[in-house]
Amino acid sequence: MSRADGAASAAREVRCWLEQLLGAAPQIGDALPDDFAARAEAYAALLLHANQRLNLTRVTEPYEVARLHILDAVAAIGLVDETGAQAAVDLGSGGGVPGIPLAIARPEVRWLLVDSVGKKVAVLQEFIDELGLANVSVISERAETLGQSSEHRERYDLVAARACAALPVLAELALPLLSVGGTLIAWKGPLADEDAELRRGRAAAALLGAGEVRVLPASEPVLGGHTFVMATKERPTPAGYPRRPGEPGRRPLD
Repeated sequence: MSRADGAASAAREVRCWLEQLLGAAPQIGDALPDDFAARAEAYAALLLHANQRLNLTRVTEPYEVARLHILDAVAAIGLVDETGAQAAVDLGSGGGVPGIPLAIARPEVRWLLVDSVGKKVAVLQEFIDELGLANVSVISERAETLGQSSEHRERYDLVAARACAALPVLAELALPLLSVGGTLIAWKGPLADEDAELRRGRAAAALLGAGEVRVLPASEPVLGGHTFVMATKERPTPAGYPRRPGEPGRRPLD
């Protein structure tokens, strides 16, 4: 069996698991297009095949791909709909999660996938072309640079970020990209009010123009206690942020 055939076979298993997971989660499954599972299978095949030559994901077992990549991405579909976003950014897209599953689910939303690694961006462009995702584009750039660019600063309704950075760092990378009224959705593990990451993230978000920072549990227990952190931008971000590339990570705001 060729590598492509092996990836296609594994992707069929991904689809079977995904259909079972969505069947047990009708509040998610009923919000998705009828062809979602088929298109998610096509994406999974591309991801698993490309992962054989480029390290895009450590999650390769079909059930875990269905659960931790695709279901985890679209578990936020109600929150995405709540924002009413027309233009969105997937920050630190990596292998295309959550941006590509969400773009398949909501073709009316324009997505920009952002990753600083050129090889990953080239593969993401292949995925976009193969899947015919007319609503998705991709760029190889540092978030700090984008946030100071007139083309991208305060131009987006939604920033989605999964496994991207700790909240104080993510706030500085994401909020400059949002227009006033736009929303950051961050995929996180279990978080409690007393956690230092959340406390520092709230302080950083307030400095950068956000209002209340909410922590919402993912609706499905199968996701293992994952949470969504949401922050809506209420004021323009001060001109000095984001700081130069690398600085947010070296000296996080708090």
